[in-house]
Amino acid sequence: MDFQVIDSHCHLDFPKFNKDREATIQRALDAGVEQMINSGVDPKTNISTLELAQKYDHIHATLGFSPHLSPEATNEQVKSMLSFIEDHVTYIVGIGEAGLDYHYFTSNAERNRQIEVFKQVIELAERYNKPLVIHGREAEDIALGLSGHLNKVVFHCYGGSLETMKNIVDAGHFISVPTLVCFSEHHQEIAKEVPLEHMLLETDSPYLSPRKGRNEPAFVLDSIPWISKLKGIEEKDIADITRKNTIRVFGL
Repeated sequence: MDFQVIDSHCHLDFPKFNKDREATIQRALDAGVEQMINSGVDPKTNISTLELAQKYDHIHATLGFSPHLSPEATNEQVKSMLSFIEDHVTYIVGIGEAGLDYHYFTSNAERNRQIEVFKQVIELAERYNKPLVIHGREAEDIALGLSGHLNKVVFHCYGGSLETMKNIVDAGHFISVPTLVCFSEHHQEIAKEVPLEHMLLETDSPYLSPRKGRNEPAFVLDSIPWISKLKGIEEKDIADITRKNTIRVFGL
């Protein structure tokens, strides 16, 4: 493959890369992954994400607050997290990942708390006009209802319904297709239906590997032949258009 792509969502600062982080980044660049967007999920990874983006020109940071933390987080902790993002807003290309996860959190109290925190993150994205990267699991429609009015929203690793996907696209927002598309029938169905103009590609490394073991940004290229076949569109066009979409969304 002789084209350039962007991994729009990865976690290269996670411990799984401690032994070979530099080599992993080099493998991605050698494979044609020209830029990577690294997403923070909590106070600790927000710091390590920033450090990574400062060290490497081709890595960009988004700072977030995983919905997994919201139910237990005190108001003080939420405030501190939002202040950190605000203090570093000039160094980032987006806010997130943040959102709602109804898969792991089933009580009304937990879900309401997630919504409460997510609304504060949405306000921050709106105030600074930054794209919002959403983690939405089994609550994609609710996440869209809360954030759809923003200028730019990316539903990362989208696995919701085709109906909600169409609503996201109709609102002018973006669907990020993970490397799961290489083996998940549901994600293949989504990739087939998402208009290319609204599609980004991601690995969510170190998770969701299309190969054995750990995922890494170089493997984002594995998705391209699958999407090409599903949509009947040239591989090069998939790479070019998703790359341009990512540059446009995040202002790279």
